Amino acid sequence: MRKRLLVVTGGGDCPGLNAVIRAIVKRAAFESDWEVLGSIDAFNGIMLDPMQIVELTPEMVAGIHVQGGTIIGTTNRGGPFNWPVQNTDGSWTTIDRSADLMDRLRAQNISAVINIGGDGSQKISQGLFELGCPVIGVPKTIDNDLSDTDFTFGFQTAVESATDAVDKLVTTAASHHRVLILEVMGRYAGWIALHASIAGGAEVCLIPEIDYDINSVMDALNRRITSGKGFANIVIAEGAKPREGTMSYTASDDPGAMPIRLGGAGLRLSQELKDAGCSIEIRETILGHLQRGGKPCAFDRVLASQFGVAAFEMVLQEKWGQMAAYCHPEIVAVPLSEAIKTYNHVDPGSGLVRTARGLGICMGD
Repeated sequence: MRKRLLVVTGGGDCPGLNAVIRAIVKRAAFESDWEVLGSIDAFNGIMLDPMQIVELTPEMVAGIHVQGGTIIGTTNRGGPFNWPVQNTDGSWTTIDRSADLMDRLRAQNISAVINIGGDGSQKISQGLFELGCPVIGVPKTIDNDLSDTDFTFGFQTAVESATDAVDKLVTTAASHHRVLILEVMGRYAGWIALHASIAGGAEVCLIPEIDYDINSVMDALNRRITSGKGFANIVIAEGAKPREGTMSYTASDDPGAMPIRLGGAGLRLSQELKDAGCSIEIRETILGHLQRGGKPCAFDRVLASQFGVAAFEMVLQEKWGQMAAYCHPEIVAVPLSEAIKTYNHVDPGSGLVRTARGLGICMGD
C-alpha cells in the first residue's frame, strides 16, 4: 500500500502557495511508494462530512507555480482546535476537534501532513505534533512575522506590490502638491511598510513596533514643505498606532475568525494630520488585498520551490514537529516550538531601521 501525504494550506492566501504544492508533488513523484493528497480549505477538507480531499498529481500541478492563490483553497477561520459550532439559539461557539481530526487522519491512512501557513497555522502544527501527528511545517506569510527563518515566501511579492504603489503615488503627489498616505498590511510587524518605504523613497514610515507622535510626523512634513518640496508620501502599516493609543480596528463576530479586523490606520492618521494643522491637501490609499494576490515574484517562486522540496524530504527523514526554514543560503529544519515561540517583530534598533533613518525617513518617534 502506498503511503499517503496530506498537504494543507491555511491562513490568508499568499503568492507562492501553488509553487510549494507543485514542488512537493514533483519531488514526491520520484518516490513510487507515496501519493499526495490535498485538504480543501485548510483542515476543513478532512474535517467536513463528506470529506473534501483531492489527489494532487504531477499533471494537476503542472505550471501552477506562476499562479497566485492556492489550488486547494484556504481559510483563516476555525481549525481543529477552534472549530465553530452554532448553538440551538443561533449563537456560535467553538469546540476542540483535534482528537476527531487525528482519528480521521488514521482512518484515511495518512502517513504525514505538511501544513503550509503562518504563525497561527504553525501553532496548529505544533498542537497536532504534541498529539502525535506526523506533521511538517512550511512558513508562509506576506508579513514575514515567523521567527527562525530569514524570509517567508510571499513577503517579497507583497513588498514589490507595495513599492509599486509608492512609486505611482509619488508622481501623483508631486503633480498635485499633496500628502499621500499609503496603508499597507502588517498587523503586528512592519516589514512590508519598512521595505516599501526604503525602496519607494517615502518621507514617513509608521510601523507597529514604533508608536508614532503626530507632532514628529508634522515636523517631518513641515521640513519637507519648507525645503521647497510641496508634497510628501507616507507609508503606514495597518497595525501602526499613536503613542498611548490603540490599533485601528473593528470588532468581528464571524464564527471562528479573529475577534478584531484591522483597518483605518491611514484614515485615522489623515484626520490626525488635519487636526494638527497640516496645510497640504491629504489623500489616502488602502492597498489591502492587492498585496496578497497575483503572481509570485521570481524570488518567492524559488524560495517556495525550495521549501516544498525540503518539506517532502523532511517527511522522508521523519523530522516530525519541525519546520522548513530559510537560513541563507540553505533550507534547514527547525523545531516548530522554536519557530512560534517568538514573534518576528521589526527591531527598532536594527540596521534596516537605521538605514531608513539615515535616508531621512521619519519613523514617527
